Amino acid sequence: MYIKTRDPSHWRERAASCSHNITNTQLEKRRDNNMRIPLIPILLAAAAACVPSLCGSGDPPDLRPEAPVETRSRFAALDDVRLLGNGLLQLGQSLREFVQKTKGQINDIFQKLNIFDNSFYRLSVLASEIKEEEEELKKTTVVLKANNEEIKDMSVKIGSKVDIILQEKSQLKSKVEGLEEKLSGMSHGLVTSEQVAEINGLREVIHSQERSITELLEAVREQSDQLNHQRAKIRILEEKFTVNTLTQETNERMPGIFKSEAPTLTPYLTSSSTSTTSMTNLPSDCSDLFSRGERVSGVYGIRPNGTEPFMALCDMSKEHGATVIQRRMDGSVNFDQTWVKYENGFGDLQGDFWLGLRNIHSLVTQGSSVLHIQLEDWKQNRRFVEYRFNLNGPESNYSIHLTHLSGDLPDPMINHTGMMFSTKDRDNDNHQESNCAHDHTGGWWYNACGDTNLNGRYFHMRPKGRSDRRRGIQWKPAQKTYYSLKLTQISVHRAAYPITAPSSSASTETGVFL
Repeated sequence: MYIKTRDPSHWRERAASCSHNITNTQLEKRRDNNMRIPLIPILLAAAAACVPSLCGSGDPPDLRPEAPVETRSRFAALDDVRLLGNGLLQLGQSLREFVQKTKGQINDIFQKLNIFDNSFYRLSVLASEIKEEEEELKKTTVVLKANNEEIKDMSVKIGSKVDIILQEKSQLKSKVEGLEEKLSGMSHGLVTSEQVAEINGLREVIHSQERSITELLEAVREQSDQLNHQRAKIRILEEKFTVNTLTQETNERMPGIFKSEAPTLTPYLTSSSTSTTSMTNLPSDCSDLFSRGERVSGVYGIRPNGTEPFMALCDMSKEHGATVIQRRMDGSVNFDQTWVKYENGFGDLQGDFWLGLRNIHSLVTQGSSVLHIQLEDWKQNRRFVEYRFNLNGPESNYSIHLTHLSGDLPDPMINHTGMMFSTKDRDNDNHQESNCAHDHTGGWWYNACGDTNLNGRYFHMRPKGRSDRRRGIQWKPAQKTYYSLKLTQISVHRAAYPITAPSSSASTETGVFL
C-alpha cells in the first residue's frame, strides 16, 4: 500500500511564489511535512507483515516478489532551499538596513535633546541670576526713593526756615534804616551811650543772622547736590532695571530664535504685465542706481549681469551707492543656518539679513569690487575697514579673496583670504577635528576656526562663559579678549570710485546703519 504524494515540481512552484513572504513558522511546518510523508508507507508495510501471525492463519506466506516501495528523500530539493535562502537573505538585509536607519534617527534625537537640555539649563541659570539682580535693584530703588522723600521733606523745612530768616532780615533792615534816620536827625546833638549800645546790639544781631542765612544756604546747596546725586542713582538703576527686563524677555524667546529657521528674503515679484523692457532696465547694482541719480537709501530691485532679478538694500549715504550684503542690528534672525539658506539668502531686508552667496557672486562678477565692513560696539564706537574683494562661484564653494585697502579697524581677515565658505552642514574649513561653523553657530569663511565671524550668535549682554563669548559676533585680532559686537553692516560697491584714506577716529565715519 502506497501513499500518493504530489510531484516535487508542485512544491518548487509554490516555494518560488512565496519566497519573499515566507516566515520562520511556515518553514518549520514545511520541514515537518516533508519528514512525515516517507514514514507512512513504512508503518503500513510493518503492519501488513504482522497481521498473519496475529490472526494465527496457516496459509503459507506469499513468496512472490513485491513491487518495490517508492521512497522519497527526507531533504527538500536544492532549488527550494536556494529560493528560501534568497528570501531569508533579502529579509535579513532589509531588517538590518531598517535597524541601522532607526539607530541613526534615535542618535540624532538624543543629540538634539542633549543640546536642548544644555541650552535650557543655561537659560534657566541666566534667568535666575537676572531675577536675583532684579530683586536687588528693586530693594535698592525702594531705599533710594525713601531717602529721596526724606531729602525733599528736609528741603521744604529748610526752605521755610530760609523764608522766615529772610523776613527777619528785612525787618532788621527796616529797623536799621529807622535808626539811621534818627541818627541823621540827631547829627547836631550828642548820641547817648544807650543809643550806641542799642546800635551795636542791632549790628551784632544782623551779623549773626547773616551768618545763619549763609550756613542755611550752604546746607541747602549740599542737600540739593545730594538730591541730584540720588536722582542720578535712581535714573541709572531704572535704566539697569529696564535693560535687565529687556534681557530677560530676550532670553525667554532665545530658544525659539535659536531653533527657528530664518525666513527667506523677499523675492523680486514679477507678473504677466511686467514687460521685458522694464526687466532689462533694472540697475545692475546699487552703484548703477546711484549713477542714475537715486540718492535715497532703501530696498530696490537689481539685476546683475542679466541674471534673475532680486531685491537688495542700497546704502546711498556716501558718495556712491553700495549694495548691503549682510546686516546685524537686533538679533531677530538666527544666523545658524544650512548651506542652502546661506546660498539663497535669508532674513528681513528691513532688519537682520544675509543677501545670499549666489547673489553676492553675481554682484562681484561684474568687475572689480570693494568690500566695506562697518562695525559698532555697545559704547557707540564705530569703525570700518575696506578690502579689494573677489568671490569664486559654487564650484569652489564660494572661496573669498581679500586685499586690505583702508580703514581704522585691525585686519584679522588676512588669515581667511582664499578660504571656502562653511556652514554647519558643509564643513570646508581647515580644522581637522571639528566643524567651525557648528561650533561658532554661523556660516563664514573659516580657516582653522579663528576668532573672526560676523555671522555668529547675537548677544544682548556679555556671556559669562568663554566658550559662549566665542560664539558671538566677533572681529578679534590676536591677543585680544572676546567681545560680541552690537551692529554690523557689510556692503559691496564698484572699485571705480575713489577710496578715501582711513580716518583717525570713529567720529569721522559718515556712513550710517539704515
